[in-house]
Amino acid sequence: MTIRKRLTFWFAGVLTVSLLVMSIGTYLEISEQLHYRHRQAPDEKAAAETGEMILEAGLPAVLVGLLGGWWLTRRAIAPVAALTHAAEKIHERNLSEQIPRSGNGDELDRLTEVFNAMTMRLDGSFHRIREFTLHASHELKTPLTIIRGELETAVHDEHLSAAQRERLASQIDEIERLTKIVDGLTLLTKADAGQVALKGQPVRLDELVRESFADAKILAQPQAIEVQLGRCDEITISGDRHRLRQLLLNLADNAVKYNHPNGTVSFSLQRDGAMAVLAITNTGAGLAPELQPRVFERFFRGDASHNKQIDGCGLGLSIAQWIVQAHRGEIRFASQPGQLTTVTVRLPA
Repeated sequence: MTIRKRLTFWFAGVLTVSLLVMSIGTYLEISEQLHYRHRQAPDEKAAAETGEMILEAGLPAVLVGLLGGWWLTRRAIAPVAALTHAAEKIHERNLSEQIPRSGNGDELDRLTEVFNAMTMRLDGSFHRIREFTLHASHELKTPLTIIRGELETAVHDEHLSAAQRERLASQIDEIERLTKIVDGLTLLTKADAGQVALKGQPVRLDELVRESFADAKILAQPQAIEVQLGRCDEITISGDRHRLRQLLLNLADNAVKYNHPNGTVSFSLQRDGAMAVLAITNTGAGLAPELQPRVFERFFRGDASHNKQIDGCGLGLSIAQWIVQAHRGEIRFASQPGQLTTVTVRLPA
């Protein structure tokens, strides 16, 4: 039965009940007036009787109509609300889950069927994309490794001139960059498919921060960037040490790369209730407000005109976001162009 027919029958039923209530009330009122007549003038008596009938018969009918209309509206909208609530929970990782159908064959049931079919097609598409990325990454690793090995062997040839050696070194750098892109894509694709298992063991986060601080000082030396370590509370969290180390290295590398010569990079770690709060701040060009919501997108590198000379592939923050979310935390990016840029990570301690 369609929604239109169902609403029609329901509303007809509500009106019928309302009329019955009004008729019964009117009948009872008239019967009562016939048995108990008051000493009033005919006009006054008729007016009083009319008013009493309106109050005693009409008011209940109005109340029945209002309550029936409220019930009718709620009953009609309930499937829509249920469908909306179920659709809100759909994202790229649970596209295989189906929204329950009512089975009554109305328009909403048909809409649910169409929506489930659409999510199944999307799930298949995402699955094919992940499979393609994984297979392509796997197939690219071998030739990249071979090419790099051949170039590294060739660069040691004594008969090469300095210019030829420089060209080979540049090619090796590009091969290394491609390898990093392939490795990053492989990791993110496996993470999307739930194929990356993280260890859950006690990790001293303050020790990892100090190690990353030392790494950042080495990375910052060529640009004479000052690296500072502020407050560093002793905090232990449950997580995967290797991935947390990768997180800190990515953030430290970005803080150094996207900085001014003679600039500053600051680390801090402190406890905030049940959370460990890590903040890494740098003095760089920053990012325009309209671009900041996109910083965690894959291959996003901000203003390309200013980043051509900066090594990277735009996957570092995407990987960092996945690591943080996999540890039930959150990561935020805030930038004031030309002043300070801060990445804040909150992890359960």
